[in-house]
Amino acid sequence: MTTSNPDPDPSETTGLEPGGSVAPGDTPPGEASTTSGVTTHQPDLPSERTNKAVYGVVVALGLLVVVMLVAYAAGAFG
Repeated sequence: MTTSNPDPDPSETTGLEPGGSVAPGDTPPGEASTTSGVTTHQPDLPSERTNKAVYGVVVALGLLVVVMLVAYAAGAFG
């Protein structure tokens, strides 16, 4: 079983100068800088009320499961 080298061959990679360096402006920046308008818009976070509602639903479902397990252990369902 042979695996191929995942690194690209420098002789076939576009944009490389002799010696492996890259011409200025030839590659996009790795991440956004402090310049406004460079990054894509991130979605707004949910409100605190939404977070509390989701936590409430999760806790209510957890309590329901606990009550059902206790009732089952007590013999209420069988």
